[in-house]
Amino acid sequence: MWRFLSSSPPPEIAAYVQKEIQSAHVVLFTKSYCPYCVKAIEILRSYIGSSFTCNDLRIIDIGTRADCSKVQDYLESITGARTVPRIFIGKQCIGGCSDLEHFHSMKALAELLEQK
Repeated sequence: MWRFLSSSPPPEIAAYVQKEIQSAHVVLFTKSYCPYCVKAIEILRSYIGSSFTCNDLRIIDIGTRADCSKVQDYLESITGARTVPRIFIGKQCIGGCSDLEHFHSMKALAELLEQK
């Protein structure tokens, strides 16, 4: 089935997503039943320590929202993908779970998480 994007997202959706992106150093837009989201959360939680704390990590489950599809449409408009997880570090989208796994395997994730 074809999905047609509207020319611009509803302003309340854009405001909601932007507010959440600004709310913490690391922000994940997830769905609780998504195995890639669970994996991304596990990876990030493994870094919690002295310089990266629970307060630096915000996990937003959009799967329970009535406007979930609109949130994903907006995420697509600003990141190029509507899949979850969408991961923001330092208010910049780094991509999804496979991108996070890449940073983790290259030993570059700790440095990203510490740059506040």
